[in-house]
Amino acid sequence: MADVPVGRPRAGGLVRGLVLATHLGPTVAVTLVATLLGVAAGVGGARTTLLCVAVLAGQASIGWSNDWLDADRDRVVARADKPVVQGAVSPTLLRALALAAVALAVVLSLLLGLVPGLLLLLLVASGWAYNAGLKRTVLSGLPYLVGFGALPAGVVAAAPGTPIAPWWLIGAGAALGGAAHLANVAPDLEDDLATGVRGLPHRLGPVVSAVIGAALLGAASLLLVFGPPGPPTVAAWVGLLVAVPAVAVAALAGTPRWRGLAFPAVMLLTVLDVVLLLAGGAAVA
Repeated sequence: MADVPVGRPRAGGLVRGLVLATHLGPTVAVTLVATLLGVAAGVGGARTTLLCVAVLAGQASIGWSNDWLDADRDRVVARADKPVVQGAVSPTLLRALALAAVALAVVLSLLLGLVPGLLLLLLVASGWAYNAGLKRTVLSGLPYLVGFGALPAGVVAAAPGTPIAPWWLIGAGAALGGAAHLANVAPDLEDDLATGVRGLPHRLGPVVSAVIGAALLGAASLLLVFGPPGPPTVAAWVGLLVAVPAVAVAALAGTPRWRGLAFPAVMLLTVLDVVLLLAGGAAVA
């Protein structure tokens, strides 16, 4: 892939471009969720810090690889939000950083142990598989379902004794992943179709995708509220109440006006759910 000559970017612009190319919002959200789950699972201070950095490296590698592999496609549709299109970074630099970050993620994840390491790396591998071509197929949602189902399993397994994550936590993670995929693609449907990308949401259409995404988001919230043993806590009921507007926004993602808000709503609800899970003292390990 040839880089388009755009001149030498200023140092500040380069740093900003590299940060944005990690897909900053999702990267921060996923890393924060993993860290909070580590606290809830009793992973321990030092190991939770290691977990946080490992997940951050993996998510950065996914973001950088996405902007590297999609550079030509993003230029064709003039994606002004992409640092590569702005000329702030080059695909060559993103490729080097993506490969370095994924190597770091492998090392750090395996330092947590073989089982948690492999589970955490399943999320990274899923993200790379999506970027490398699955996004263009009917199986585009599979990396999200598998990767985000594996994330809580890997976090819990990092706790002493390598415990197995409860079924409801893995199910909620997978459902949130599926909802995130459908919401994330919604704003880019036209651009994707113009460049030959026909993943599952493109085949379903915006309205059906939005309805399914809202259903998955609602299912994830119900699992987090009613999955843990015993009656739901006050924090769990608060989480269910907070989920209502997020599910509503996800359901409206089939309309142009709301498409851009669906993915942030899914990410915000995911973080809030984990915070309330932690506040309610639900046993996740």
